[in-house]
Amino acid sequence: MVVERFAVEGAVRAAGARLSEDERSALAGYAAKATWPAGFTVYDGGSPADGVFVVLRGRIILRNRIKGGRGFVPVVAMPGETFGGEGLADNGVYATDARAEDDAATLHLGRARVRALVRERPQLAMALFGQMAAEHAALLERTRELVTQSVEQRLVSAILRAAETRADAEAGQPLTFDAGEYRLLCEMVGATRESVSLVVARLSASGLAKRSGGAVTVVAPERLADQLGGEPPEEREQSVPVATEEARPA
Repeated sequence: MVVERFAVEGAVRAAGARLSEDERSALAGYAAKATWPAGFTVYDGGSPADGVFVVLRGRIILRNRIKGGRGFVPVVAMPGETFGGEGLADNGVYATDARAEDDAATLHLGRARVRALVRERPQLAMALFGQMAAEHAALLERTRELVTQSVEQRLVSAILRAAETRADAEAGQPLTFDAGEYRLLCEMVGATRESVSLVVARLSASGLAKRSGGAVTVVAPERLADQLGGEPPEEREQSVPVATEEARPA
């Protein structure tokens, strides 16, 4: 298997679309600011939704719950990105759980404040809506990946996304995922940890990754797309949709 370069590059481009610091500062005049300690639940899926959130600091993990205690993470919202936009719909409800992965800060604009923003600062409102549209396009791309790509391809996209957004990532330097971050990576891929571990084993055999206990280190994330080797055809044919994968003990 050769990684589809257009898909990997598209994922990185989508991750770079964010509201500027000036735009976030201007939005603060219409919003309520909140800080969230690591691990704090911002909201639960299925609860009533109002307005939209903008991330100022940290990472907000959006997670769909799956049977067996597992989850699927469609979005990791970073500074300058939005989440919870379901709250702009009439009678909106949140489609996912939202949790602060680390110390985080957000702005929240309720529907009434969004209407005021549209009246008073239409250009700023368009920047906010344009950001939400870019994130919607990225989410559609994620859906395409789940349907058309192998676990290996999806893992590459998830690692490159992490390499761009994690504060400890440096260009050309190894990127380490501890046990908790590795679990998050598996949830971003949309596969069981067993499936992802098979891919990690192949990366290790190729010298692109190393395992140490529950941690995984990707030696050179930017070289993944160029140096990934072949994937057995039978594995590509047997990719299992995330919604139907059977949960197994970690």
